[in-house]
Amino acid sequence: MPKDTELSIIKNSDDATMPEIQNLIYVIRGKQVMIDSDLAKLYQVETRVFNQAVKRNIDRFPDSFHFQITETEFESLRSQLVISSGMGGRRHLPYVFTEQGIAMLSAILRSNVAVQISIRIMETFVEMRKYLANSSLLLDKVNTIEARQIESELRREAFEDKTDRRFEQVFEYISAHEESTQKIFYDGQIFDAFNLMTDLMQKADKSIILIDGYSDMETLNILAKKKKGVSVLIYTFPNTRLTARDIAKFNAQYPKLKVKHTTAFHDRFLVLDDINGYHIGASIKDAGKKCFGINKIEDVDVIKGILQRADSTS
Repeated sequence: MPKDTELSIIKNSDDATMPEIQNLIYVIRGKQVMIDSDLAKLYQVETRVFNQAVKRNIDRFPDSFHFQITETEFESLRSQLVISSGMGGRRHLPYVFTEQGIAMLSAILRSNVAVQISIRIMETFVEMRKYLANSSLLLDKVNTIEARQIESELRREAFEDKTDRRFEQVFEYISAHEESTQKIFYDGQIFDAFNLMTDLMQKADKSIILIDGYSDMETLNILAKKKKGVSVLIYTFPNTRLTARDIAKFNAQYPKLKVKHTTAFHDRFLVLDDINGYHIGASIKDAGKKCFGINKIEDVDVIKGILQRADSTS
């Protein structure tokens, strides 16, 4: 784990999907961050314009969301990395943005480019989390095996078969838990929650029905991860922030979305292919901002009852 003043790059050479973003994520003060000039380049704006937009909304960016690095940190960064042209000749020390800060950028940079870039950055953070978690798990398990091998060296012949089996159990464990998804999320786990939501959307083969009174463009960003040809029906409050123009733009690229209005529900529900149901403790657009849980509904009759209630009240 890096010390408080250390800086380092986290890279996964096996993942070639978005190398340009992976190479722009650093660890400063023990946090995964991105530099303002690199983010500005991704969002296709000048660094000066980018930082001005943040300053105009500074109440949305506490120190846990973004901070200015010190001279020592900046020099350490320059000495260790091939600095992009956006870092050269700066008169002010750069600002860096944490995961939460990058998520907040999508709320103040509203262009189509900003939306797509925010999604790509989220996905990159999630993939890197998975990579680091799997690497750590593998290292811990192998270290355990090595310790046990030393202990059993004196009785090697008698325990040879058991040692081989331990290796098999380790890799069976890693394989079985590789795709595990947590069902409870705590404050700030925005990217992990985003990852689970998009994974759920991709499970649908025919239809997605979402009951969420506070649906907005962030909700559509997640629904856009569905498979091609899967229909979407949203039940939301009449005063939703979704406009007819938003729906039309979504349908132009990810058909087919339909929105109905109802005030009959307080909680949020997600139904995939009319048979797989989930009770969601927070609005999808706010997933990860506060502690919430997701529970699978096992009773098919309960799912049917929810759908009937939604249809009869819309």
